[in-house]
Amino acid sequence: MAQPLAALRPELDIMPSPVPDQPGLLIRDPFQYSDATIIVPPLLARGLIFFDGEHTDLDLQEFLTRATGDLRVTEAARNLIDTMSECGFLVSPEFHEMRDRKQRTFAEAGVRQPAHAGAAYPAEADALRQKLSDYGAEAGSNPAAPDSLVALVALAAPHVSPEGGFRSYAAAYRRLGPQYADKTFVILGTSHYGQPEKFGLTRKPFVTPLGTIQTDNTLVDWLAAEAPESIKMEDYCHASEHSIEFQCVFLQQALAGGDFKIVPILCGPLTESLLTGKAPEANDSVRRFFEALGELGEKHRKRLIWILGIDLAHIGRRYGDPFPALAEQGSMQQVRSRDEARLKHVCKGDAEGFFELVHPNQDELRWCGYSPLYTFLQSVQGVRGKVLNYEQWNIDQQSVVSFAGIEFTEAE
Repeated sequence: MAQPLAALRPELDIMPSPVPDQPGLLIRDPFQYSDATIIVPPLLARGLIFFDGEHTDLDLQEFLTRATGDLRVTEAARNLIDTMSECGFLVSPEFHEMRDRKQRTFAEAGVRQPAHAGAAYPAEADALRQKLSDYGAEAGSNPAAPDSLVALVALAAPHVSPEGGFRSYAAAYRRLGPQYADKTFVILGTSHYGQPEKFGLTRKPFVTPLGTIQTDNTLVDWLAAEAPESIKMEDYCHASEHSIEFQCVFLQQALAGGDFKIVPILCGPLTESLLTGKAPEANDSVRRFFEALGELGEKHRKRLIWILGIDLAHIGRRYGDPFPALAEQGSMQQVRSRDEARLKHVCKGDAEGFFELVHPNQDELRWCGYSPLYTFLQSVQGVRGKVLNYEQWNIDQQSVVSFAGIEFTEAE
């Protein structure tokens, strides 16, 4: 009797193949439980709908037979099933074993190893320093220095690939000078795959090709004790998430030789219930985290600088839109206007006005940085922001990400 096919894991990254001579769907595991990246050819990609826990291998074979007119499809169907299972892309015993092994390895590790060195940026220290220096030179001359009488409170920078966002990274991190080399940086990063209404913490030092950054575990432990219901301690998402890793690299470049520490916090998705009150228990735990973070900020105001690792809109075919998107062209001009409207609320410190524009449950612009931004605005009072640089970048030929470099200072 035919058995149901295991279901496709819902959190996989699935997108059109970026390789011109290999059309189809590219599939990879954002959690890095599996190291595999595969491209499924167009016909077989259509068969992925049968991996739902209900259809069987016979259903898949029947589909392929009808689609090709070839009765000899059993081997193709079996190869697809085996490949998806071996890669850990299905909810199967193979996947559960991969997941448990990776989570156990991360929990037992003494440090957080770089997950994107050698891919998003060079893995060798000298090559990385040179690349970052080149980015800074290409970004242009330094903007006007901030008013020395107005205290810098926070910076927001992209978490998009440095290759695409280097101008906004440079605009933000140029605000840091030697006077900040001994600070503790509270890094609020987008948790792309974290649990809703949860904040991921880790005590692990962060390793990059430029060295090791110590985590301020006194502050981490204080937060964990003050708001335990909203915190996921030693969150595995830290193992593969890039939104904090990229900030660490740019901090090390900006403060070379500095004795700074970090408090790395991954911000999971926030929902409309924070405004509507439909989930009061979840709301209470999130609000308690905001309060605790605010208390920490006030208590250690002189030693803390906040860093937000955020991107803004995600538009185009990669993100499910039925149309291609080109940076600063066509509909992306309207996206710029809508981005700027949201950023005005951010720069005024208007958390609720910003949140009402985003509508996270149904945000057409798909701002993945709204959670760190809202967390910051709720937790740190009396700040004003200034957009230092705004851009849009074609992450592929049909899809665009927007992002910005922003500074926040004490309101006058």
